[in-house]
Amino acid sequence: MANLFISAFFIFLISNIVMLISSMLSKKKNKDREKLSPFECGFNPINSSRLPFSIRFFLIAIIFLIFDVEIALILPMIITFKTANLMIWTMTNLIFIIILILGLYHEWNQGSLNWTF
Repeated sequence: MANLFISAFFIFLISNIVMLISSMLSKKKNKDREKLSPFECGFNPINSSRLPFSIRFFLIAIIFLIFDVEIALILPMIITFKTANLMIWTMTNLIFIIILILGLYHEWNQGSLNWTF
C-alpha cells in the first residue's frame, strides 16, 4: 500500500514539474485583433463569426448521446443471459430499466423531448 502512495506521489510530482517547465518555456502569444478575427480574403468580416448556439439543439444531442450509451450497455446484458444467475441478471436488468424509465419520464416532464416550441 505504501508503494502505491509513493508511486502516486511521484507521478503527481513529475506531471506538475512537466507542466511547470512547459508553461515557462512556451512561446507567449500576443493577442492581436487581426489574428483573432476570421479570415475573409483580406476584407473586414460582414457578420460576426460567433453565431449564437441553440441550447435546445444541444440538449437534444445530449439526450440522444445518453440513450445511445444506454443501448450500448443493454446489448451485452442480452449476451450474458445464458451464463449468468437468472435472479441476479433479472434484478440487475430490472433496476437498470427502471432507472432509464425514470430518466425518460423526468426529461418528458421537464419538456426536454419537445422538438417544437
